[in-house]
Amino acid sequence: MEIYDTEEEQLEAVKRWWKENGQATIIGSVMGIALILGWNYWQDHKKTQAAQASSLYSELLQATASNKLDSAEKLAERIQQQHPKTEYATYSGLLLAKVKVQQGDLSKAETILASIASGSNKELSNIANIRHVRLMMVNGQYEQGLQLINSIDPANSASYAGNYDELVGDLYVALDRIELARSSYQKALESGYRSPLLQLKMDDLTAPEKDATPATETEK
Repeated sequence: MEIYDTEEEQLEAVKRWWKENGQATIIGSVMGIALILGWNYWQDHKKTQAAQASSLYSELLQATASNKLDSAEKLAERIQQQHPKTEYATYSGLLLAKVKVQQGDLSKAETILASIASGSNKELSNIANIRHVRLMMVNGQYEQGLQLINSIDPANSASYAGNYDELVGDLYVALDRIELARSSYQKALESGYRSPLLQLKMDDLTAPEKDATPATETEK
C-alpha cells in the first residue's frame, strides 16, 4: 500500500485514481442502479398483471356460474389475450371449453382442450385430455378416444391412471367390447381409484353373468 506524507500527495493520488477509474466507476454505479430499478419494476409489473388476471378470472367464474355464456366467453378470451403467460390463461381455457360445449360448439371445445393438453402443466394437461376424451364419446369417436389415451405418456399421467382406466372401460362399453371394458374397470378398482359410478358400472357388466347362472333343480 502506498503511503503519502502530505495532504497534497494524497490529493494528487486521488486525482490520478479518479482519472484512471472514475468513468468506469460512474458507469458501474449507473448500471447497478438501473438493474435494481429494472428488477423492482419487473416485480411490480408481474404483481400488477397477476392481480389483474385474478380479478378477471373471478369475474369469469361468476359469469359461468350465472350461465352468462357470452360474458364468460369474452372474459376468457380477454384473459388469454392480455395475460397469456399466467396460469389464469390455462384455467380460463378450461372454462372456455365448457362454455363452448354449452353453446353446442363441440369442435371448438375440442380444439381448446387439445391446446391445453399440449402445454407444460402436467396436471392441467391430464384434465384437458380427460375432458377431451369425454367429448369424443359424445361425438361417437370411440376409437379416436382410445388412440388419444394410448398416446399419453404414462410417466406424465400416473396420478390420473384410474381416471384413464375408467374412461377406457367406458369406451369399450360403447364399442360393445364387454370383456375389455370389465378388465379396464377392474384395473381402475385395483389401483385404488374410486369414482361415484365406477362400482355401478362394474356391477352392471357382471349382472348378465349372474342371470346366466344355471337354474337349480328346485327352480326347475
